[in-house]
Amino acid sequence: MAPNRTDIPEIFRTLRWPLVLTRLGMVAERLARSFWPLWSIAIFALALLMLGVQDEVAVEWVWGAAALLGAGAIWAGWYGVRQFRWPSRGAAMLRLDGTLRGNPIQAALDTQAIGGGDASSTAVWRAHQKRMRDRLAEARAVEPDLRVSKNDPLALRYVALLALSVAILFGSLVRVQSVTGMGAGGPDLAQGPAWEGWMQPPAYTRLPSVYLNDITAPEIDVPEGAEITLRMYGEVGALSVRESISGRDLSPEEAQDTAQDFAVLKSGELAVDGPGGRVWQIALIPDAAPDVKRDGEIEVSYEGEAQIPFTASDDHGVVMGTARFTLDLAAVDRRYGRAIEPEPRETIEVPLPMPVAGDRSEFTEALVGNFSLHPWANLPVKLSLEVQDGRGQSGLSEPQSLTMPGRRFFDPVAAALIEQRQALLWNRENAANIAMIFKTILNEPDDLFRKDVEYMRLRALTKRLETLAKYGAITDEKQDELAQKMWDLALEMEEGDLDDARERMERARERLEEAMKNGASDQEIAELMQELREATRDYMRQLGQQQARENPEGQQMNPQDMIEMSQDDIQRMMDRIQELMEQGRMAEAAEAMRQLQEMLDNMQITQGPGGGGQSPGEQAMEGLADTLREQQELSDEAFRDLNNGQRGQGQRQPGQGPQGQDRQPGQGQAGRDPGQGQGGDDPARELAERQRALRDELNRQRQALPGQGTEAGERAAEALERAEGAMDGAERALRDGDLGRAIDQQSRALEALREGMRDLGEALAQQQQQRTGEQGFADGGDPGEQRDPLGRNTGNTGRVGTDEGLLQGQDVYRRAEELLGELRRRSGELDRPEEERNYLDRLLERF
Repeated sequence: MAPNRTDIPEIFRTLRWPLVLTRLGMVAERLARSFWPLWSIAIFALALLMLGVQDEVAVEWVWGAAALLGAGAIWAGWYGVRQFRWPSRGAAMLRLDGTLRGNPIQAALDTQAIGGGDASSTAVWRAHQKRMRDRLAEARAVEPDLRVSKNDPLALRYVALLALSVAILFGSLVRVQSVTGMGAGGPDLAQGPAWEGWMQPPAYTRLPSVYLNDITAPEIDVPEGAEITLRMYGEVGALSVRESISGRDLSPEEAQDTAQDFAVLKSGELAVDGPGGRVWQIALIPDAAPDVKRDGEIEVSYEGEAQIPFTASDDHGVVMGTARFTLDLAAVDRRYGRAIEPEPRETIEVPLPMPVAGDRSEFTEALVGNFSLHPWANLPVKLSLEVQDGRGQSGLSEPQSLTMPGRRFFDPVAAALIEQRQALLWNRENAANIAMIFKTILNEPDDLFRKDVEYMRLRALTKRLETLAKYGAITDEKQDELAQKMWDLALEMEEGDLDDARERMERARERLEEAMKNGASDQEIAELMQELREATRDYMRQLGQQQARENPEGQQMNPQDMIEMSQDDIQRMMDRIQELMEQGRMAEAAEAMRQLQEMLDNMQITQGPGGGGQSPGEQAMEGLADTLREQQELSDEAFRDLNNGQRGQGQRQPGQGPQGQDRQPGQGQAGRDPGQGQGGDDPARELAERQRALRDELNRQRQALPGQGTEAGERAAEALERAEGAMDGAERALRDGDLGRAIDQQSRALEALREGMRDLGEALAQQQQQRTGEQGFADGGDPGEQRDPLGRNTGNTGRVGTDEGLLQGQDVYRRAEELLGELRRRSGELDRPEEERNYLDRLLERF
């Protein structure tokens, strides 16, 4: 049954606008897919014109590019015409019908093929037709698919769009107008002349470029050294440049040049004369020279490392700097070995450290260096600082007279060696006199040398020096060799290689007394005082072990004849001595030091009840305490190496302790073997070897851990196992060179070690209580009164404590608050490295 012909117009009226819009969308699709090469070429050409490429190349290149782009456009147009097909109405209807449920348009236009004579079948067909026509009201225009990726698999159209985007950001339509219709007698002359200009500030100012065509203000502030670029288009001579800012003297012909580039050197006027010209008053922003000066006192460590603070500033930032040391010959004491003229030596030039990050317009840094080996060490010199900015301008500080920082020697023979070494480096003609002085020292060596090997080395050095001086054979190489040998011998005599703890303590005390007599700085005295503290602790520990071996029965002196003194008492006496020295009361400090020495000489270490020797629990606690101390020192060294790597400062050699002293082989529970860590130039590798040795030592201690079978003992074993795992992780991180991760692992190891020691102390206390309960007080021993070899109470936890001394007085609390405040302040400084701030946060969490 055919559809009612009167219904067809009604159907198309319902679909009129959706059908029209769908058909227009299909036209857009076919235009995009057919003519994408044409509009891509047009967009690319427009981008080149807006960017002003035509101004940077010869006109022949411009014509060649125009011909090439024109040919491409003709081909693209021909390609588009061939590919384009106008969409028919039927095609649009099919696309629209495909978006509706059940294809209602096709169904509304269909006829009944069979059953036309059956009334029931006809009724069903009409109901179907009505339902489909009702759906026509839902028809909406189909959105066009403008994607042409199948036609442009190389995405060349995006190249054109990218070029246009760059041209819109950095280009100008004026450039397009300037080249429309090139050629003699063409539209150029009809349009008239045009110009363009740019102002490019120096790169170090970090200021943006300025397009002069957009500047309508009569005045412009321009930084000194900015580059001005002007381009004139159209008939030659129609436009000319007039300016008084570059110092040029332009002739009329030069003023009409179509391309001009010059720098702004002073304030003045800049004008483009002619049709569409403009005039600006240029106000020069001068580029000031940088400034630098020394800021604060010079700090010199005991090892001779100097920190020279300075402040530098510049309006645009300092680029680099240099410190220069020159000998102040007029201020030198010209007696003895310096009576003759010195050998000429070059000025010492040291690069000044610059901030790694942040603004360099104004900053304060410190020049760190050790000049102890230089011939001018501890002599008057003049220091001048120089910095440069990005323009190459220099700023010089006023030369300042000072004493070249260097290490000071307090051992008399070592000081004499250094003095003669300086005389040799002053002028090699002093060699004969130096040999004579050395012979004088060697004449009666008994009271001067502590070791025969030192005497033999100085005698051999004297003979070699005398022989070379006799034949005048001291070349530059020989001079440096002799000076180095003198330095090495003096350093050994000053530092010593002392195996006996008492001798080390005596040496530390003597050096401190010499420093007090010679007027050493507060920092040097503080470092020598710290060395005396460490030597005293080592001496008392070894003295206790020796008396335990010699007095295994633990026989005690008469308590009435004995004055008990703990290690805390000794430390308090040392604090008092240091306080007196800082106040300048040297006589009182010397007397207090003499009294301390007498007490140490007469000291007899007491043993607690029960005889001599240490129990397995005490040995385990002492071993773990040594391991904890070693791990803390190792973590501190890794932390300092991390800071030295980020700041580019610090010269501490791998393997040195907190005070810069070389660690002796075998020192501590986890001391390195003599062959380990030697000869390696990688500090992280050496630290990894020490971490491995410390982990192996902890593993050995875990195998013989007392307190097994108790809950506290099991907790201690688990904590030490975690510490060993953290040490292993720290070792791997050190071998990988990741100091930040290594410090984090070491911090976990320290926390686990402390936890293990607490648990072990609790386990030992439980065992002690059990033994006390079994034995009672039949032997007359009061466990609450037990003391360690230094006379301190062991407490009720089995751990050696110093709470009696630490928890008394207001100074302790004040000092603790100061330390916590300093930790909080440093953790809040955002310019510190993230690893350091994380480390400080972990410290604050614990305390």
